[in-house]
Amino acid sequence: MTPTTIDGAALLDEVEAFHRRFNVFPTEAAFVAVALWDAHAHLLDCFDSTPRIAFLSPEPGSGKTRALEIVETLVPQPMTAVNASAAALFRSVSAGTGKPTILFDEIDTVFGPKAGDNEELRGFLNAGHRRTGVTYRCIGDGGNQTVQAFPSYCAVAVAGLGSLPDTILSRSVVIRMRRRARNERVEPFRARIHEAEGHALRDRLAAWAEQARDQVMGAWPEMPDGVTDRPADVWEPLLAVADAIGGHWPQRAREACVTLVKASKANDKGSLGVRLLTDLRDHVMVGIDRLPTVAILDRLNALDDAPWADLNGKPLDNRRLSRMLAEYMTADNEPITSRNIKTAGSVLKGYYASDLHDAWQRYCPPPPESPLLPLPDTENAA
Repeated sequence: MTPTTIDGAALLDEVEAFHRRFNVFPTEAAFVAVALWDAHAHLLDCFDSTPRIAFLSPEPGSGKTRALEIVETLVPQPMTAVNASAAALFRSVSAGTGKPTILFDEIDTVFGPKAGDNEELRGFLNAGHRRTGVTYRCIGDGGNQTVQAFPSYCAVAVAGLGSLPDTILSRSVVIRMRRRARNERVEPFRARIHEAEGHALRDRLAAWAEQARDQVMGAWPEMPDGVTDRPADVWEPLLAVADAIGGHWPQRAREACVTLVKASKANDKGSLGVRLLTDLRDHVMVGIDRLPTVAILDRLNALDDAPWADLNGKPLDNRRLSRMLAEYMTADNEPITSRNIKTAGSVLKGYYASDLHDAWQRYCPPPPESPLLPLPDTENAA
């Protein structure tokens, strides 16, 4: 007997509607992305990489945990991992009983400003983005130890306050959650009632995935204009799922892709080093070919919307400025360093715009356009 073909577009419409009953996401694009992410988790072995999905907000009570709870009902083998160690996670992923979908709530307790470094967990999350990703560990007792590679590839959803390390953020579809407005209503989620509804959708997603596997395997979805590099890696599995589902989903997926990639760029200040270079170009050395270090530090630390006056409780100083800029090269492939600047009656150490220009060109986003337009008919004025 031939199995009934499942209408993927109608099914994903139901998945989206299920989210809408309990979640208030900030944009239509977010509902599209989350529904596609739920479906992609059932086809993980068809992709070279898997995007993380991150529900982030500046304040508690913004619906992040509820979003994870709904996702949990829809994905295969969910594993809630609050405060789970990296060792527990990579052993669970490599156990061979089917890959869990890891749901990590309160991720700010792992990577927040008071949590300290968590390089082992960060390394696991980074490695698991790629299908070939592994985590190496020594096993055995005493001197009888061997190195073993543990597969780390798995789907991961996280929720937390604030932001994430750049290496994880760049591998994520980011949903910036907000507290519900007074006129925004959701249905109360009752696990005893609604989990079964989510599980029924999950089982149908799994059945659809088996039918769509051949179509998704090895697919190269067309990317929207301007979506390249890491954002393309992040969205490729979701667009492949949308194309396999059909209906209005391919168009909605690409519209959501453009919206969320653009939003991520607006929120992404880049690494601290890129932020330093950009602030030097746009705020500190505008129209100046050289500036003493003491003046650079005064100007950087006076910027209101910048981190320089409070880097782990201390303002940016000469030593840290020198160390950060030395990571970048001049056009002659020499580290950027301070040089002598002659001033009235003295010689001070400082930096030259010519030394920074090559790094500005390579690492910084395009400079902001001048808000002032040229006056008409003045080019040839006497």
